[in-house]
Amino acid sequence: MKLSRKNGLRASAIGALVVSGALVLSACGSDNNTETPAKEGGTKTSAAASNIACEGAKGQLLAAGSSAQKNAMDLWVKNFQAACSGVEINYQAIGSGGGITKFNQGQVAFAGSDSALKDEEVAESQKICKGGKGVNLPMVGGPIAIGYKLDGVDNLILDASTIAKIFDNKITKWNDPAIAKLNPGAKLPDSAIQAFHRSDESGTTQNLGKYLSTAAAADWKHDPKSKSWPAQGGQAANGSSGVATAVKDAEGSIGYFELSYATANKISTVSINTGAAAPVAASSENASKAIAAAKVKGTGSDVALSLDYATKAEGAYPIVLVTYEIACDKGNKAETLPTLKAFLNYTVSEEGQKVLAEAGYAPLPAEIAAKVRAIVPTLS
Repeated sequence: MKLSRKNGLRASAIGALVVSGALVLSACGSDNNTETPAKEGGTKTSAAASNIACEGAKGQLLAAGSSAQKNAMDLWVKNFQAACSGVEINYQAIGSGGGITKFNQGQVAFAGSDSALKDEEVAESQKICKGGKGVNLPMVGGPIAIGYKLDGVDNLILDASTIAKIFDNKITKWNDPAIAKLNPGAKLPDSAIQAFHRSDESGTTQNLGKYLSTAAAADWKHDPKSKSWPAQGGQAANGSSGVATAVKDAEGSIGYFELSYATANKISTVSINTGAAAPVAASSENASKAIAAAKVKGTGSDVALSLDYATKAEGAYPIVLVTYEIACDKGNKAETLPTLKAFLNYTVSEEGQKVLAEAGYAPLPAEIAAKVRAIVPTLS
């Protein structure tokens, strides 16, 4: 198991180097810094990024929300701004709840959310989206990793019931019989578990709650729709970055955050015993297997998804999230609409989705991506 995990990490690292190397080579191929003529709207596209269509994008575009997609958004913004001169995309990673609030107050052009809009949030959006409403456009997929720091334990395996009890303060020692049973031969210490959770409203928290409520219903009795941490006990930190930093710094700790934060901080991650033949590691590939089975529950221009958190499919990692970009289907501000459409056209394009693996995310399944690509040009 230990060897397998190291090989998986090595493969992920090689994959990231290949992608980043391709980006560097692409940039190096344009040392003459030649540019194509400016497009209508005052934008230019460099030869190195000629596949990004600026389509009249200009000025500043404000957005806010999910911290889960921050690392992906950083890549997208960097590439888009390099291609489209004079354009500034300002994304604030303040959490899904904060992003939706700003969107429904008309403060941002789009919001990032790790869960689809609730009915009352859609109703609220109609005040801002004149003649339309806010719609859910899936853009980023990936696993929610359960990260931990425990000296001498390189490949920790947990199941849904045990995870629920740890985060609900019912299992408090690392050598608890439930953990020991799942990890025969592991040198589990007789020390306290330090469990960390999000202090802010978070779609990541909500998705973890949905997983625990589905896969461990007898052990997790909290509201699965809550974006605020619902359980007692544990320690809180702000944002996925805050939880990851806390776990990295504290021996005997455990927490939850997107895989990209585990990768960036070199944090060990739990493999999940789903009932399949073998425990499933948190990886982009394994998350994609779970997301590919999602059903579209939205209608019209809305592509909200229903995920199967109780999957037992071989190699399917069950704790996944999909981050949506929330935008008006109609009634967008005229001054930001061209930039909004151009940016989202890029993020959902094949080129935009390919860079996700570099940051530990899972590209959207082809069928879902195709639906979003058809909708973005119709935003008005």
